[in-house]
Amino acid sequence: MGKEGSPRSSVSKLGSLTGIDPQFSSRMSGCENHWSKAMQMHGIKNEPAKFGAFKGVSAGRRTLSFHRHVRTIGFVFLWMGFFVLFDEFMVSIFDSVNLHNVSRPAKLSGPKEDRNASGEVEKPVVKMYDRLLNMASTALAAGELKQESSSFWEEPQRQATLWKPCSDKKVQTGSGKLGSSHGDNGYLLVSANGGLNQQRVAICNAVAVASLLNATLILPRFLYSNVWKDPSQFGDIYQDKYFIKTLEGDVNIVKELPPHLRNLDFEAIGSQITDADIAKEAKPADYISGVLPILKRNGIVHFLGFGNRLGFDPVPFNLQRLRCKCNFHALKFVAKIQRAGSLLVRRIRKYDASQNMLDKQLLGNFLPVPPLGRHDIAKGRSKYLALHLRFEEDMVAYSQCEFGGGEDERKELQAYREVHFPLLMERLKKTKYVSPAELRKLGRCPLTPEEAALVLAGLGFKRDTFIYLAGSGIYGGTSRMRPLTGLYPNLVTKETLLTPSELSPFRNFSSQLAALDFIVCATADVFAMTDSGSQLSSLVSGFRTYYGGEHAPTLRPGKKRLAAILSRNATIRWSTFEYKVKKLIGEGQRAQVRRFGRSTYRQPRCPECMCKSGYHSNGTPSRNSS
Repeated sequence: MGKEGSPRSSVSKLGSLTGIDPQFSSRMSGCENHWSKAMQMHGIKNEPAKFGAFKGVSAGRRTLSFHRHVRTIGFVFLWMGFFVLFDEFMVSIFDSVNLHNVSRPAKLSGPKEDRNASGEVEKPVVKMYDRLLNMASTALAAGELKQESSSFWEEPQRQATLWKPCSDKKVQTGSGKLGSSHGDNGYLLVSANGGLNQQRVAICNAVAVASLLNATLILPRFLYSNVWKDPSQFGDIYQDKYFIKTLEGDVNIVKELPPHLRNLDFEAIGSQITDADIAKEAKPADYISGVLPILKRNGIVHFLGFGNRLGFDPVPFNLQRLRCKCNFHALKFVAKIQRAGSLLVRRIRKYDASQNMLDKQLLGNFLPVPPLGRHDIAKGRSKYLALHLRFEEDMVAYSQCEFGGGEDERKELQAYREVHFPLLMERLKKTKYVSPAELRKLGRCPLTPEEAALVLAGLGFKRDTFIYLAGSGIYGGTSRMRPLTGLYPNLVTKETLLTPSELSPFRNFSSQLAALDFIVCATADVFAMTDSGSQLSSLVSGFRTYYGGEHAPTLRPGKKRLAAILSRNATIRWSTFEYKVKKLIGEGQRAQVRRFGRSTYRQPRCPECMCKSGYHSNGTPSRNSS
């Protein structure tokens, strides 16, 4: 054994580090010792007289010994060089394999990896902002070591606490007049189209119109749609008895038409009114002049479709308040939906205690109850963020934008438009062409999962944030979602949180599934929308404004300004990106009062729907108000 620090020990160490055979190292050490002895024998003593007789022989021996040692040393260095070159060669091979795998994560180990759990072939991962994604990943990794969380978990505008829900307060109206609750002028029947959220708007608009025309409202019906493919009716989604009871005294509502009207051909008698017969965002005066005479003559009017057929201004105060009361107080989900919604919320938050007014309004009798004596359990609950991505194939195709998928994507979306949007295709032939790049610059493109992930990272939400993804059918599937799940792996959906048996009662009922999304998004600690034009996002944000106070922040990215920020992907610094995104979202969180013509369902901060400190419930200032 060589001592620590000895030449032999050093060589042994070198062998172990470079992978050289220890016996080879020993031979190398032996050569060095032999060389050292030879040098002592022939180099230290130099008496020429004593060795004169053997001078020629010694010189020959020294020369022969020298050549022998040179060959040995050369042989050693040759083997060392061979092993170094071999090592470099193998490292380069493994590096190239690893680099290939990293650059193509969708194909890790052969053809089988190109298919998802359902056996469907996955598309290649599409990334539009590689550089920003890398910086976001680095920032999130660094953020894991920090204690502070994003400031966007809280509502920044304390003015929100000045507004309180009060649309359930009745505003008295004169008996027997328009806006009355008696329903003396006949019956109003509404067959609403669209999905859950479009139908919700139609229901509350119908309540206001029935009151305006002094008509009795038949419980609204839902049209079957080839798009939504959901046969659900009012009583499958909402508590019909509660709905009628809550609005009692405001408008007369019955479940069915009287027998003498059930078999009438409404179209034949001129009582059927389609969306083509009445203007979008129609004014109350339009109903009085165009619909009331038909109602009085035939005793019934049937609205077919009724999509956004009542504007928001000018509308009398009591009618505006009535549709707020309908939306925020009268429409309660049935027990089946509340029960499943409670399960979803409980499993994300990991707690069993109700937290706020939103929970109470949406979960009803299925509020999680804390164990006996454990009223502090909610302190350890998990916060979660609900994200509504409007990136379904129909939305993507209709936008006419491009999303980094190249020629294959362009052909696929064009084919979808030709099949599903023939009217759009005809209109495009007659209008000036607008390029996909210009559409993106104008903020008309739906946000991709990648863009949503970058916004959340820019706002400082940590990598371990729990995110509930509302909706389904993301265009591009799993591969398109990878930039988002790569940054935020704790992403869940109703499909992953509920067991197959818990989810089975809702399958093939898209409106009921949308109701579950509504509950989880409305009760979330933070709600992030990616498209302000979405009905779900609009209604959820309005519900959070009405009941959430300062504890229900909503993130609304302005797509035009965000597109300008993202266009600097190649040069922008991460600190600059963070600053600009935080400023953009922060400005959208201002507690604004509803402006003229804007939706009360989305922006209920107005005297008709909510009461501000210092004001009476009828919207007039109190004596103590400034």
